Amino acid sequence: MPRTQLPNTLLLDDLSPMQLDERPFTFGEPGWVYEIKFDGYRLLAEFGNGDCVLQTKNGTNATRWFPEIARSLGRVEGGPYVVDGEVCVLDEMGRSDFIRLQNRARKRRWYDGADSVVYAVFDLLVYHGVDITASPLSVRKEALAMLFKAPRPSIFVVGYFEEDGEVLFNMAVHQLKLEGVVAKHVNSRYLPGSRTAEWVKVKRKSAVPAERFKR
Repeated sequence: MPRTQLPNTLLLDDLSPMQLDERPFTFGEPGWVYEIKFDGYRLLAEFGNGDCVLQTKNGTNATRWFPEIARSLGRVEGGPYVVDGEVCVLDEMGRSDFIRLQNRARKRRWYDGADSVVYAVFDLLVYHGVDITASPLSVRKEALAMLFKAPRPSIFVVGYFEEDGEVLFNMAVHQLKLEGVVAKHVNSRYLPGSRTAEWVKVKRKSAVPAERFKR
């Protein structure tokens, strides 16, 4: 694993979410894993030194928007860490509900009667203060699982499937009317702010308006 010790500064200042490609994709190619695509607000989170900062893909500080997530991550020790994920409101079947999330986030704070949110985390960029973005996805996934080995309130680690991506798409995505899946190559590096052919968004037709996928 590449080991680059990072300076004692706000790491999010130099990071932005890696973007998804929308090229034609054929299920069954070797070396790929598949994740359910959650429909939420894409955020990076830095934590592990007694505090937590949440940041949108545009660089806006969203820590006060979702205090339950900030509190949960703020209790994690041994950092700094930086993770990537989607903040979501989940319905009774575990599906992300973007309209309810919008209603919750519009006030930019917690309020009485607000829907609870979860942070669906799918990647780890900085681990114990070490930049691991150049490590293969498989290594980052393993480290992410270790970081959240003990369950934490409001934090959900997104699972992945190593095969049967087409079955996942045709059965779970279509039957549950989910947004889609993301196919990722197991050897892909994390390239902040970049779009590569190694992370591919495979969306269900007419799942959501096209402009929503620009997030």
